[in-house]
Amino acid sequence: MNRHEAGHTDGRLARGRRRRSELIAATLRVVERDGVAGVTHRAVAKEAGVPASSATYYFATLDDLLVAALTAAADAYTRQLRRIVEGGTEDIDGMTELIAEVGETGRRRVLAEYELTLLAVRRPALRPIARRWMEMVADMARRHTDDPVAVRATVAAADGLCLQALLEEQAVTASDVRAVLRHVLRLD
Repeated sequence: MNRHEAGHTDGRLARGRRRRSELIAATLRVVERDGVAGVTHRAVAKEAGVPASSATYYFATLDDLLVAALTAAADAYTRQLRRIVEGGTEDIDGMTELIAEVGETGRRRVLAEYELTLLAVRRPALRPIARRWMEMVADMARRHTDDPVAVRATVAAADGLCLQALLEEQAVTASDVRAVLRHVLRLD
Protein backbone atom coordinates (compact mmCIF):
# COMPACT_ATOMS: atom_id res chain seq x y z
CA MET A 1 0.00 0.00 0.00
CA ASN A 2 1.42 3.38 -0.94
CA ARG A 3 1.45 6.43 1.28
CA HIS A 4 -1.64 7.97 -0.35
CA GLU A 5 -3.72 4.80 0.18
CA ALA A 6 -2.63 4.54 3.84
CA GLY A 7 -3.67 8.15 4.47
CA HIS A 8 -7.02 7.55 2.80
CA THR A 9 -7.67 4.47 4.96
CA ASP A 10 -6.64 6.33 8.13
CA GLY A 11 -9.02 9.16 7.23
CA ARG A 12 -11.90 6.74 6.80
CA LEU A 13 -11.09 5.09 10.12
CA ALA A 14 -10.99 8.46 11.88
CA ARG A 15 -14.32 9.47 10.33
CA GLY A 16 -15.80 6.12 11.32
CA ARG A 17 -14.64 6.50 14.93
CA ARG A 18 -15.99 10.05 14.99
CA ARG A 19 -19.37 8.97 13.57
CA ARG A 20 -19.58 6.12 16.08
CA SER A 21 -18.83 8.53 18.95
CA GLU A 22 -21.48 10.94 17.66
CA LEU A 23 -24.05 8.14 17.61
CA ILE A 24 -23.16 7.06 21.15
CA ALA A 25 -23.44 10.62 22.44
CA ALA A 26 -26.76 10.98 20.62
CA THR A 27 -28.01 7.76 22.23
CA LEU A 28 -27.28 9.14 25.69
CA ARG A 29 -29.10 12.37 24.82
CA VAL A 30 -32.13 10.42 23.59
CA VAL A 31 -32.17 8.40 26.82
CA GLU A 32 -31.82 11.62 28.85
CA ARG A 33 -34.77 13.19 27.04
CA ASP A 34 -37.08 10.26 26.23
CA GLY A 35 -35.88 7.34 28.35
CA VAL A 36 -34.66 4.00 27.07
CA ALA A 37 -38.03 3.40 25.42
CA GLY A 38 -37.27 6.31 23.07
CA VAL A 39 -34.11 4.71 21.67
CA THR A 40 -34.50 3.57 18.10
CA HIS A 41 -31.96 3.64 15.30
CA ARG A 42 -34.01 6.36 13.62
CA ALA A 43 -34.29 8.51 16.78
CA VAL A 44 -30.57 8.24 17.48
CA ALA A 45 -29.64 9.05 13.87
CA LYS A 46 -31.95 12.07 13.90
CA GLU A 47 -30.44 13.27 17.20
CA ALA A 48 -26.95 12.87 15.72
CA GLY A 49 -27.97 14.62 12.50
CA VAL A 50 -26.97 11.69 10.30
CA PRO A 51 -28.88 9.36 7.95
CA ALA A 52 -30.79 6.56 9.69
CA SER A 53 -28.69 4.00 7.82
CA SER A 54 -25.61 5.22 9.70
CA ALA A 55 -26.99 4.08 13.04
CA THR A 56 -27.69 0.58 11.75
CA TYR A 57 -24.35 0.45 9.93
CA TYR A 58 -22.37 1.11 13.12
CA PHE A 59 -24.76 -0.64 15.53
CA ALA A 60 -26.63 -3.58 14.03
CA THR A 61 -28.96 -4.00 17.01
CA LEU A 62 -30.38 -1.70 19.65
CA ASP A 63 -28.54 -3.76 22.27
CA ASP A 64 -25.26 -2.94 20.48
CA LEU A 65 -26.16 0.74 20.66
CA LEU A 66 -27.21 0.58 24.32
CA VAL A 67 -24.09 -1.39 25.30
CA ALA A 68 -21.91 1.20 23.57
CA ALA A 69 -23.72 4.07 25.33
CA LEU A 70 -23.46 2.49 28.78
CA THR A 71 -19.81 1.60 28.11
CA ALA A 72 -19.05 5.21 27.19
CA ALA A 73 -20.69 6.39 30.41
CA ALA A 74 -18.79 3.84 32.54
CA ASP A 75 -15.51 4.74 30.85
CA ALA A 76 -16.17 8.42 31.54
CA TYR A 77 -16.65 7.74 35.26
CA THR A 78 -13.49 5.67 35.40
CA ARG A 79 -11.48 8.40 33.65
CA GLN A 80 -13.01 11.09 35.86
CA LEU A 81 -12.19 9.24 39.10
CA ARG A 82 -8.68 8.41 37.87
CA ARG A 83 -8.10 12.08 36.96
CA ILE A 84 -9.35 13.23 40.37
CA VAL A 85 -7.18 10.74 42.27
CA GLU A 86 -4.11 11.33 40.08
CA GLY A 87 -4.57 15.05 40.78
CA GLY A 88 -3.77 14.34 44.42
CA THR A 89 -7.28 13.93 45.81
CA GLU A 90 -7.89 11.02 48.17
CA ASP A 91 -9.98 8.29 46.52
CA ILE A 92 -12.87 8.69 48.99
CA ASP A 93 -12.97 12.41 48.24
CA GLY A 94 -12.89 11.62 44.52
CA MET A 95 -15.81 9.22 44.87
CA THR A 96 -17.57 11.85 47.01
CA GLU A 97 -17.12 14.39 44.23
CA LEU A 98 -18.60 12.03 41.63
CA ILE A 99 -21.62 11.17 43.76
CA ALA A 100 -22.29 14.75 44.89
CA GLU A 101 -22.23 15.84 41.24
CA VAL A 102 -25.24 13.59 40.55
CA GLY A 103 -27.63 16.00 42.20
CA GLU A 104 -25.96 19.05 40.77
CA THR A 105 -24.78 19.24 37.17
CA GLY A 106 -25.01 15.60 36.14
CA ARG A 107 -28.61 14.82 37.12
CA ARG A 108 -30.08 14.18 33.64
CA ARG A 109 -27.10 12.13 32.49
CA VAL A 110 -27.05 10.01 35.64
CA LEU A 111 -30.78 9.41 35.32
CA ALA A 112 -30.18 8.14 31.78
CA GLU A 113 -27.36 5.91 33.00
CA TYR A 114 -29.56 4.51 35.77
CA GLU A 115 -32.21 3.67 33.19
CA LEU A 116 -29.60 1.82 31.15
CA THR A 117 -28.35 0.06 34.28
CA LEU A 118 -31.86 -1.08 35.22
CA LEU A 119 -32.36 -2.29 31.66
CA ALA A 120 -29.43 -4.66 32.30
CA VAL A 121 -31.75 -6.69 34.53
CA ARG A 122 -33.67 -7.67 31.40
CA ARG A 123 -30.85 -7.48 28.85
CA PRO A 124 -27.85 -9.61 29.81
CA ALA A 125 -25.57 -7.93 27.25
CA LEU A 126 -25.64 -4.80 29.42
CA ARG A 127 -24.83 -6.53 32.72
CA PRO A 128 -21.03 -6.54 32.61
CA ILE A 129 -20.97 -2.82 31.83
CA ALA A 130 -23.64 -2.03 34.41
CA ARG A 131 -21.50 -3.73 37.06
CA ARG A 132 -18.48 -1.52 36.34
CA TRP A 133 -19.67 1.31 38.62
CA MET A 134 -20.14 -1.15 41.48
CA GLU A 135 -16.74 -2.68 40.82
CA MET A 136 -15.10 0.75 40.81
CA VAL A 137 -16.68 1.61 44.18
CA ALA A 138 -15.72 -1.83 45.56
CA ASP A 139 -12.10 -1.36 44.41
CA MET A 140 -11.98 1.99 46.17
CA ALA A 141 -13.44 0.43 49.35
CA ARG A 142 -10.93 -2.45 49.29
CA ARG A 143 -8.09 0.08 49.50
CA HIS A 144 -9.45 0.95 52.97
CA THR A 145 -10.70 -2.39 54.29
CA ASP A 146 -10.49 -6.11 53.71
CA ASP A 147 -13.91 -6.66 55.32
CA PRO A 148 -16.21 -7.95 52.53
CA VAL A 149 -19.31 -6.73 54.38
CA ALA A 150 -17.89 -3.21 54.60
CA VAL A 151 -17.08 -3.34 50.87
CA ARG A 152 -20.65 -4.39 50.01
CA ALA A 153 -22.03 -1.74 52.36
CA THR A 154 -19.92 0.91 50.63
CA VAL A 155 -21.21 -0.13 47.21
CA ALA A 156 -24.79 -0.11 48.52
CA ALA A 157 -24.28 3.27 50.18
CA ALA A 158 -22.78 4.83 47.05
CA ASP A 159 -25.62 3.52 44.91
CA GLY A 160 -28.20 4.61 47.47
CA LEU A 161 -26.71 8.09 47.67
CA CYS A 162 -26.85 8.42 43.88
CA LEU A 163 -30.47 7.34 43.84
CA GLN A 164 -31.28 9.69 46.73
CA ALA A 165 -29.66 12.54 44.81
CA LEU A 166 -31.90 11.76 41.84
CA LEU A 167 -35.07 11.54 43.92
CA GLU A 168 -34.59 14.51 46.22
CA GLU A 169 -35.32 18.11 45.29
CA GLN A 170 -32.24 19.15 47.26
CA ALA A 171 -28.82 17.85 46.24
CA VAL A 172 -26.93 15.42 48.46
CA THR A 173 -23.98 17.43 49.75
CA ALA A 174 -20.39 16.35 49.44
CA SER A 175 -20.00 16.45 53.22
CA ASP A 176 -22.99 14.08 53.60
CA VAL A 177 -21.58 11.70 51.00
CA ARG A 178 -18.11 11.76 52.57
CA ALA A 179 -19.57 11.13 56.04
CA VAL A 180 -21.57 8.12 54.84
CA LEU A 181 -18.65 6.58 52.92
CA ARG A 182 -16.25 7.08 55.82
CA HIS A 183 -18.82 5.64 58.24
CA VAL A 184 -19.47 2.42 56.28
CA LEU A 185 -15.73 1.98 55.83
CA ARG A 186 -15.23 2.60 59.57
CA LEU A 187 -12.73 5.37 58.93
CA ASP A 188 -14.22 7.73 61.55
